[in-house]
Amino acid sequence: MVVYNISVKVDNAIGQDWLIWQQKEHIPENLATGLFRDCRMFRLLGHDDEDSSTYVIQYSANSRQQYDEYILMHAESLQQKEFKKWGNLFIAFRSLMQKVNYTDRKQY
Repeated sequence: MVVYNISVKVDNAIGQDWLIWQQKEHIPENLATGLFRDCRMFRLLGHDDEDSSTYVIQYSANSRQQYDEYILMHAESLQQKEFKKWGNLFIAFRSLMQKVNYTDRKQY
């Protein structure tokens, strides 16, 4: 399993509207590609300032191939849609993570 992790710093001027848009439109559009099995969204605590809030959105895919297909076929158009709607009132950092299984917790 791989996780497509997106950290987003959102200007408070659009914060509530952006959050509703993510939950009602953008996340469902990403899931509708059929390439992610689920999505989790978090608000980072202790990282906010007076002007912004930070969120983490994580999409789980069964394989790297599904993630690669998403990037190739869907990511650019969905990201452009977000930029068109919100302009420079947010900044996003994207990363790909792989789930690590472990059996002996003493090693950590």
